[in-house]
Amino acid sequence: MSTVLRDSRTMLRRNLLHALRYPGMTLTGVGTPIVILLLFVGVFGNALGDGVAEGEYIDYVTPGIIMMGVASGCMATSVAICVDMTQGIIARFRTMAIARSSVLTGHVAGSMIQTMVSTVLVVVVALLMGFRPDATVVEWLGVTALLALLIFALTWLAVALGLLAKTPEGASNTPLLVQFLPFLGSAIVPPESMPAGVRWFAEYQPFTPVIETVRGLLMGGPIGNDGAIAVAWCAAIAAIGYLWSRWLYDRDISR
Repeated sequence: MSTVLRDSRTMLRRNLLHALRYPGMTLTGVGTPIVILLLFVGVFGNALGDGVAEGEYIDYVTPGIIMMGVASGCMATSVAICVDMTQGIIARFRTMAIARSSVLTGHVAGSMIQTMVSTVLVVVVALLMGFRPDATVVEWLGVTALLALLIFALTWLAVALGLLAKTPEGASNTPLLVQFLPFLGSAIVPPESMPAGVRWFAEYQPFTPVIETVRGLLMGGPIGNDGAIAVAWCAAIAAIGYLWSRWLYDRDISR
């Protein structure tokens, strides 16, 4: 266990140094949700806010934008994994006396740290723009725990997508489906305002219960069963992503 922890720490340091030296993907992950926040609040806020929610529209839309920021972290993880695979770095690691699991663990831990920092920046920008949550300390801790669980789940899913991709370009395209999935949930407008087919999808897709739970905790609204459903979705995605990643990682890595 001490060897696994030591090697995982080394891989974590490697991935954080890569993020500092090549910040393009990290900045993209941070910038995309902030630009979307500025667009929907500053440009479309008055039009979308009428009849969408009581109070300021930014209070309604910010939890959804936070989800987009969390999902944006998938792209950098997927690309980083694919680059290691296609350039033979992981093949070289396999010839060294290191714990095999430490490579993926380092990627997951590094991505979680970067995504958490990005999420904090999105919240700070929202606060500067007028977002005014009334959550207690306990509710903020609940939001943090749920977001950490979601980041963990999506990161393992991104690892699997990166291992599956043949090229870094392909690895950057597939996570876009995850990144914009909150748009088809309750991030921007309530599902009740959508057409019947889209509404059904919005109500039963994974991001909607997470968004509604975060929104309820931050703004003091009802949560109902959304909290339990959100945790269940996160646990299912984490299990699928982890098992899928381990299977892809343990197979023949020749391209």
